Amino acid sequence: MNIYKQVIQDGLWKNNPALVQVLGLCPLLAVSNTIVNALGLGIATTLTLIASNGAVSLIRNFVRPEIRIPVFVLIIASVVTTIELAMSAYFYELYKILGIFIPLIVTNCTIIARAEAFASRHSVSESLLDGLFMGLGFTAVLVLLGAMRESLGFGTLFQQAHLLFGEDARALTITLMADYKGYLLAVLPPGAFLGLGLIIAIKNIIDKRMAEKKPAEIVVSSAPAV
Repeated sequence: MNIYKQVIQDGLWKNNPALVQVLGLCPLLAVSNTIVNALGLGIATTLTLIASNGAVSLIRNFVRPEIRIPVFVLIIASVVTTIELAMSAYFYELYKILGIFIPLIVTNCTIIARAEAFASRHSVSESLLDGLFMGLGFTAVLVLLGAMRESLGFGTLFQQAHLLFGEDARALTITLMADYKGYLLAVLPPGAFLGLGLIIAIKNIIDKRMAEKKPAEIVVSSAPAV
């Protein structure tokens, strides 16, 4: 299989960091109470993955194995600091809501895992693509979970969209149910665990049905020559 096709499939589905690797769950569960919060953290994480993967791949032949992990962490921390400062400057209200979970991207197991397992062993182009699609896969789960929790917890979609897209985006807010009092469990941490568990279960069901549809492989063994 073409390496680029495999990287895309792994990031979005087969090896999704949230659904298969089950990494980075702390920020995923903590800030996914609305779509906008989830999308903001997802974009920050994706940018970190792309930049750190690219940088690690560039220096992979110059870093001694004994110090590679500290060097990778230093690169990731530098990228996250840059993103944090940019968010503080241009998306301050959203930055305040996401709070500690932006600097905590440094400790996200997904990012250090991709740097160690992939970027340190592949070319820059392949590493950049891996960072992009691992980030997109993570963001997709964040946004889906955010949509589920926001619709059940607040009865809306794209609440406070102006925090990410500007004042003109206030009109993007969709009210699903007028005078909805909300479902408290959906916006609390237990609701996040239940929602993520449901998404993982659905993925497993889809994988199982796809595997059942594949034709059975027939193994033909040749008889030894006499």
